[in-house]
Amino acid sequence: MNQTRVKVFTLAAMCFALFMSYLDDTVVNLALPKIQMSLGADVSGLQWILNAYTLPAASLVLTGGKLGDIYGRKRVFLTGLVIFTIASAVCGLAPNLDILIAGRTFQGIGAAVLVPGSLAIIADTFLKPKEKVKAIAIWSAISGLALVAGPMLGGLLVDIFGWQSVFFLNVPLGAIAFCLTCYVVKEVRNQSKQSIDLPGLVLSIISLASLTYALTESNAGVWQSPLAMWLLLVAGLSFLVFLIIESYSSHPMLPLKLFQNSTFAVVNVVQVLVFFAIVSLLFIFSLFLQQVQGYSAAAAGLRFLPLNGAFVIASLVSGWLTVRLGWRFTVMAGLILAGLATFSFIGISTNTEYGAICWKLVLSGFGAGLTLAPLTAAAMSSVPPTQAGITSAILNTCARLGGVLGIAIQGTILTQRLASEMKRSLFSWNLPANLQGKLITYALHGGTQSNNLLANITPSAWHQATGNAFISGLHIAVLVASFALLAGALLILVFVNRVTKKVEKEQI
Repeated sequence: MNQTRVKVFTLAAMCFALFMSYLDDTVVNLALPKIQMSLGADVSGLQWILNAYTLPAASLVLTGGKLGDIYGRKRVFLTGLVIFTIASAVCGLAPNLDILIAGRTFQGIGAAVLVPGSLAIIADTFLKPKEKVKAIAIWSAISGLALVAGPMLGGLLVDIFGWQSVFFLNVPLGAIAFCLTCYVVKEVRNQSKQSIDLPGLVLSIISLASLTYALTESNAGVWQSPLAMWLLLVAGLSFLVFLIIESYSSHPMLPLKLFQNSTFAVVNVVQVLVFFAIVSLLFIFSLFLQQVQGYSAAAAGLRFLPLNGAFVIASLVSGWLTVRLGWRFTVMAGLILAGLATFSFIGISTNTEYGAICWKLVLSGFGAGLTLAPLTAAAMSSVPPTQAGITSAILNTCARLGGVLGIAIQGTILTQRLASEMKRSLFSWNLPANLQGKLITYALHGGTQSNNLLANITPSAWHQATGNAFISGLHIAVLVASFALLAGALLILVFVNRVTKKVEKEQI
């Protein structure tokens, strides 16, 4: 097989694996109501269906990247792929909640290994700078497509084939990726002797797992619970000890000297900010379209199609722009465009027509799509090839951390604002304090009808009150998201030296 076909099939295999792992971050959300009815799960059980995937996927990704550098990227990638695919089948066949949660846990473990491995293999396969940029652009487009297509695809699959289909979809994708990888990908590993930094590995897992769990717990409104506080303390202390150990280790789990490169450091911070904004906007507008504007899950998902298309097109265009204008300009342009488009959502109300929302979603998606491939290419080009695995793992850790932070912080903003505005409405209706508390709790859980709660509050009055309260929270959330995107552009402008533009065309 000639080299061109090897590269095409390698890229296809990595994209199949990447698509299914990122898809499972969001596609399961719309299956939760059907899972609840089928398996008799309570709210806590539904949260664990999500957390069981997020925790290992976020906390083990550094480990997965480092193992690939030591033991061979193809071998470790295939191991993660097998674990993920088998776990997906287990989830689809799960007869009860416990087995489903166990399957989701192993899905997360597999994703933590195969995602950084896929990017490292692409970097090893596409050695010419221009080819590498284009390949990473396609890889980024697929990752973004999977992330933003989750709500749409999840709604359609659940409505047509049942909740099991969101897991069974991974089985053929995993099989195709496995066969292609075995056939075309060559093994690459670091030739120098390396050993596992066991203290660093354990501390990185403890720190990331504690932080991720604390943030996911905050989604349920328990920021001030003793558990969340203890988890944040454990995360902080273990991270501090981790940094001390890594600074003295001869074979560190995380080479801290990578962050002495200003480009690498800034790129990773911006990666957090971009995913913070993208994931939080998907989360907020999924709720807005369903709870405020009354669309079904499938109908709401379909309304994300323009955003999906703009994101993918921009990801592909970003490679062309990067080669000609440099990654710095491309990323800054994308961040500014996405930031301004996100800021424009400050003008929407409960009755805003979808057409007025659509073009803003398109601009936000296009701007965000311009950023991911150049950021990834810049990070991968700023480190030695022998550290491609851990570099990819750091990028993916930042992406997942940004997503978790986005839902946790923006969810808290939305919840607090919704509760505050509902209190004003309920006070104006002169309701007893205990009944106000019940109604606010009902509203926070998405309740849009008041028929069974209070006879003298009409459905239209209740819906208007909850809708206006939600919009108030949405306005603050989009301000925060737009600030994050524009802050990313400012970071690149200030801290990434302009002279790197001359080097970019040589490296990227």
